[in-house]
Formats: sequence, C-alpha cells, structure tokens
Amino acid sequence: MIRFAHEEYLWLLGFIPAFVLLYWIVVRQRKKSLSAFGDLNILARLAESASKPKRFTKAAFFLLAYAVLIIAYANPQIGTRLQEVKQEGVDIFIALDVSLSMKAEDIKPNRLEKAKFEIRNLIDRLGGDRIGMVVFAGEGFTQFPLTTDYSGAKLFLDVVDVDAVPVPGTSLASAIERAMESYNFEEPTTKVLVIITDGENTEGDAFAAAEEAAKKGILIYTIGLGSPDGTPIPVYNAYGQQVDFKRDRLGSVVMTKLDEASLERIADIGKGAYYRGTNTQDELNEIYKAINALQKREFGTKQFTDFESRFQFFVAAGILLLIMELLISEKKIGWLAKWNPLKREVEV
Repeated sequence: MIRFAHEEYLWLLGFIPAFVLLYWIVVRQRKKSLSAFGDLNILARLAESASKPKRFTKAAFFLLAYAVLIIAYANPQIGTRLQEVKQEGVDIFIALDVSLSMKAEDIKPNRLEKAKFEIRNLIDRLGGDRIGMVVFAGEGFTQFPLTTDYSGAKLFLDVVDVDAVPVPGTSLASAIERAMESYNFEEPTTKVLVIITDGENTEGDAFAAAEEAAKKGILIYTIGLGSPDGTPIPVYNAYGQQVDFKRDRLGSVVMTKLDEASLERIADIGKGAYYRGTNTQDELNEIYKAINALQKREFGTKQFTDFESRFQFFVAAGILLLIMELLISEKKIGWLAKWNPLKREVEV
C-alpha cells in the first residue's frame, strides 16, 4: 500500500500546466521579437549552432524534476506489513432520509442539516466503533460502508443533500434492506441501525423489513424530525432567496407531517427506542449512551501497521534531473545535425 505522509503538498503539482503555458508564451514572444529584429532565415544561419529541440528538452527535464521533488516533499510511504488488528466496538449504521420533505424548516436550520450536525457530532465521539451510512428517499443507497476512518466518513457526510438519491419518495423498507446487506453477520459484533427521518413512509413495507432485521439481531433506533401538525417545504432560487413553498399539481401547498406512530412501531420491533427530534437536544448522543451500555464485541481488521518513507529515491531522481538539465547544452551536436534527415532550413 502506498500513501503520502503530507499529501496536502501535492496540490503544488497544479503549477505544472502554468509553467508549460509560460514556456509557450516565452517561445512565442522570442520568435516575435526575432521577427521584428530581422529576417528569420538570416538569423537562423547566424545562430546555426542553436538547437530548438535541446531547449525543449531542458525545459522538460526541469518540469519533470519539479514534479519529482514535489512528490518527495509529500513523503511517499510504502506499507511493509499487513496484520490483523483487534478492535472492540459496535457496528452502527445510520439511515438518513434525504427526501425533499427533509428541507422543511420546523427544525432549524432544516431537518436535514440538523440530522447531519448530530451525525457529525456522533462521529467525533466514536472510539473503536465502526460506522456506515445509507441515504434514502424513494430508494436506499449505501453512502459509505462500515469503517473506522472517521475523517473519511465526515467527508462523505458533508456532500449529502436532497439530490443524493434521484428517486423521489420515502422508502424506510429500502433503507433497512440496504443496511442489512452491509453488515457482516459472520462477525459477532453488536449491530445497531439508527433511522433518521420525518417518518412519511411512501414506499414498501417498513414493518416487514424491520422484523427481518430484528430476526438477524439488529437493534433499531429511530429519530423523528419534524412536526406532527405539518409544515410547508420552502422553495429557494439560485440566490438562496425563498420564492415559494412546494405545491402539488393542483397548486396547493404541500404539508409534510411527522409520522411518530410508524417510527415508534419500527423501534419497538427492533428492540430499540424512538426519539423525537428537537432544536436543542442531541438525540444521537442519547442513543450513543445507550449503545455504550451494550456489551461490545471484538472484531479484527486487516491494516498496514508499518510504513517506510521512500522520499529519498525521489529526491535523488529530482537532483539527477536538475544536473542533467544544467549539463545539456543548447548547441547542436555537429555530427548529429549533419546526419539528421529532417533538418529544416529555419530553426530559431
């Protein structure tokens, strides 16, 4: 396995296209200046020993040396030993509703952003537990599988929005099924599924899916976000200004209501608990306290435990390329210039 100890320095490679463009501009400007000075054919004969290909070669060597030295600066490392590392924890899958109704603002700033805020806080509290995520609307999709890479998990969480799933609607059944597919039931870990939604199930049999999950030993907790009385879904323009509320085909404002009864029943089937989302309380924190009270099981993961730096090889290659660039003369090689069948009359 190869990794970089300081991968943030690799962005410096982005200057290479700028250097190429600058070189092209200099060459064009040089040719333009020479044209203004005199006839190019006469100037070419006066500077017959100059080699255009060698000037290009020197520039290429310099750019290659720059790229190699930047890679060295980022410190490439090679994993030299793969071994099983024992960890103790719980497998937690978050099923996050990304249907349009999650944009309702009865919970500030809106239901979806409140859920993402709580999930981010949960990830920050994890230590040894594996976490995964399913996003769902009319269909469920795995956003990221079970992992202990908490930084990567937060990156995937940040990009979640209501357009993450192209199928409209809300299918709690699909979310539960996708989560079940992602657990490894051969491992004796405690498995927990947390469903965060407004509870307006429109597709599939969520209760049957919950019963199937419960048979496999998955504990199900549910968090309901929203108001049972209903609230409209605001519509914003490209400038972030609210222009209307979502309407149905008849022009009536659509009201989204929290279905607490369904979420309570799903949690009861899954031997977990239901929590009502609020503006002030961190419901996932309460669930995590309950999870920590569970007996945690040991599981093993294959990881590279030893990494050796290999920057010195790239430093040596970069220095060698710079020395070669300095040693290359811009003059033609006499015998090669005479032999070259592609020799041109004008070369500046």
